[in-house]
This record gives sequence, C-alpha cells and structure tokens, in this order.
Amino acid sequence: METSATTKTTTLTTPAKLYGKDLSEYDDVDVESLLAQLSPEEITILAKEVDPDDNFLPPDQRCSYECSKDATGPLNRKQLIEHINKQAIETPDEPEFEPYVQGKVRGKKWVPPPRDAREIEAEEQIAIDMGDEYEHALNDATQEEIIDLAAILGFHSMMNQDQYHASLLNKGQPVGMGWDGITKSTQQKLFPMDPPNATDVEESIKRVKDDDSKLVDLNLNNIKNISDEKLEQLFAALPQNEHLEVLSLTNVGLTDKTALLLAEAIEKSKTLRVLNVETNFISPPVIVKLVQALLKCHTIEEFRASNQRSAVLGNKIEMEITDLVEKNPSLLRLGLHLEFNDARHRVAAHLQRNIDRIFRVQKLKPQLPKLILPGNMEIERESQYPVSATPTPSPSPSPQPPPDYDVEVDPDNMVIRGGGGGDAFDPEFDPDNMVVPGSRSVTPNYDDEGVYQAHTKKRS
Repeated sequence: METSATTKTTTLTTPAKLYGKDLSEYDDVDVESLLAQLSPEEITILAKEVDPDDNFLPPDQRCSYECSKDATGPLNRKQLIEHINKQAIETPDEPEFEPYVQGKVRGKKWVPPPRDAREIEAEEQIAIDMGDEYEHALNDATQEEIIDLAAILGFHSMMNQDQYHASLLNKGQPVGMGWDGITKSTQQKLFPMDPPNATDVEESIKRVKDDDSKLVDLNLNNIKNISDEKLEQLFAALPQNEHLEVLSLTNVGLTDKTALLLAEAIEKSKTLRVLNVETNFISPPVIVKLVQALLKCHTIEEFRASNQRSAVLGNKIEMEITDLVEKNPSLLRLGLHLEFNDARHRVAAHLQRNIDRIFRVQKLKPQLPKLILPGNMEIERESQYPVSATPTPSPSPSPQPPPDYDVEVDPDNMVIRGGGGGDAFDPEFDPDNMVVPGSRSVTPNYDDEGVYQAHTKKRS
C-alpha cells in the first residue's frame, strides 16, 4: 500500500544535444577558464559567431556586422538618400525565367485549407434570434433609420461625425452619406478676420486728460505702435480722470517700466473698475506690484494679467499674490494662471466671500445705490424695505459699503448688531466671519485670561 508520503515521482528529462552529440559532459567545465585561454583575435571571432538575445545590450553590440571602412566625412542625410535612390535606379532588374502573361498563374497557387466543420457549426450556433417583431422592423428600416439607431446605441465606428451629430440633433442625414458614402473630414467654418483696432491713441489720451464724461470704456487692444511716451501720458492722466471705468491694454507691448507707472496710476484712480493687461511683457515681480496697488485703489473689481513674458510665476510669487488678494475687500475677479492648488483655492474662496459680502450689505441696506457684480448679477430687494421713488444713480465703483460702515474681522464668527441706536442687541451668525456693523455694534472679545468681554465699537 502506498501513501502520498511514500510515493516517489520520477521526472524524465531529455539531455541537451548539439548536432547529435550529448552536451552533458560539458556541465562541469569552467567556461571562464576556457575564455581566459583565448587570444583577443579568437574572442573577436567568437563574438562574431554569437548573437546574444539580450534586450539590454545596444544594437551595435548585438549585431555581428562590423564595418571596417573609414568614415569619408560627416553624415549627410540628403546625400545618402540621393545615393540610395540612384543606386536603386541604376541596378538592373533580375531577368525573369518565365515571361509575364496576363491571367496566367505562374508557380503554385496558394489555396486556403478547408475549415473545420466544428468551427462552422459553432458559428451557426452563435446566431441571435431577436424574434419576428424585431427582425421585421430591421428588415424594413431605411439606411437613415439604421444610422439613427446606431447613433443612439453609441456605435461610433459605423458612421462619421456628420452622421452622428445629425442623428443626435434629428436634422436628417446628409445627402450622399449612406453606408457606401466616403468618410471625409468635416469642413472647417471660415470666419472673417477681426478688423484692426481703429482707436485713435492720441485722441483717447486727450479725452482722458480732459476728463470726457462720455469716455467710460477705453479699448487699446492689439495696437502695436503705442510708444512708451504715449503710455506714460495716458497713465499720468488716469488719476485726474473721474469717468473712465474700463481700461483694456491687451497685447500693446507693456514692459516693466510702463507697468510700474501704471501701478502708481491705479493707486490714485477714483473710478477705474476693470483693468486688463493680458498678453504683454510684464515680469512676475511687477505683477505683484500691480496686485499690491489694488489695495490702495478700492474701486477695481476685475483685474486680468495672464499670458505674460514668464509662463510660470513660481511658488513664491503666487503666495505673495494670494496674500495680497486676501487683504483686498473690493476685488471680485482675478485673471491670473496660478499653478499651485493652495493659491487657487485661497484666491477663489476670498473672491467668493467678497461677492457674498456685497449681497449681504445690499440686503441689510437696500436703499444704498445698486452694487455692480460680476456676471451681471443683481440683488433683488425685498418688499419689506422701503425704496425711494426716484432711484439713485448707480456709481461705477460699487463693492464698498458707505463711509458710515465699519468692516472688521470677527474671530468668533458671531455678530452682535444694534438696532435703531438702542441698547437692545440682536446677535446673529455671520458665515463669512466678516462683520458689517451699522452705526453701533458689539463684537465678542476675550481678555488675556480667556474670559469673554463684550466691547462696543462706534465710529467717531
């Protein structure tokens, strides 16, 4: 009786042979000692006879061919191709032993082997029986209906783009685009070129200096011949202008020198609301100067400065811009490409808080002038607030509260506002941690020992 423990398994292996000779007698031979006895010439001859199947070796070491000719000069690809073509043309064709006759088979014709009957039977069994109703519907369907069905089922390889989109939009199939139609690329739509900017630069600078009330939007985009002297005159006239709201300077060749003058001008601007300096030659440190100048100009709501000389700002510059934006209570839109996620998220969150604060201020005081928000957003005034019959004209710079408002950060996220100047206070929750009190407010405070102390703040 044999058990699994006592069962003995014997494995039969065929000994290795070369040209009918048994190679087992060479198993104990030291190959290194044999190679050490060979001369360099013999090793070279042996290397030519062996082609190692090693993917880690470069091709020149795996190939046994060695060119013994000396180089005649540097490689010239054009001359090499011309030489190969010339040699191919001059080389005569090999003579045919049997002349070519059309329709006559020369040599042995290949005949495919007969298919196995089991494969044919298996293919017949795979046929799907969809039922009489579906077969009748598909047999009577037109090409357009089958193409529409293929588009619905997502069979993109059965049609081109025109057929697919026409099926989805239910526009009818294009003429000549059936199953036998030739698939062609969709013709591109040609749009006319935009006309050149015909704005008169000198006339515009003169109107800015004269504070023209009709000049609200100044667009100097894509004007290449604006000199630095004209830009300096324009930026020198900006602080005295009280009507210009939108200034676009895209692709006008702004450099760091003129951009620094622009930064000084927007610090003193009173009405500028949108500033666009995209596609220029401003370096990242000067972009920081422009963003820093926005802190002193409380009217700019939108600032765009992407696609400058340096494609990447860098982590240090992006963090400086983020810190400056977080200190800006009036900026609503920022057009800059920020590479790092932390900077993008912090900037987006702060801009959203600025927009939310505008909504909140408008709801608290609907009698204020209507605030201008990005994207043509408007705040619906609730009916319980009285509105004057004659509306107040809307100024251009608008995200700031009126002068009798104090904006302060509430560390405990709890606002205690006063109503009507009395002593009764109505606490409420401020989700954005930003207090917009009225004429009188009390915010939570803690002393050095961590004990809550309420203090009243009132503007003098």
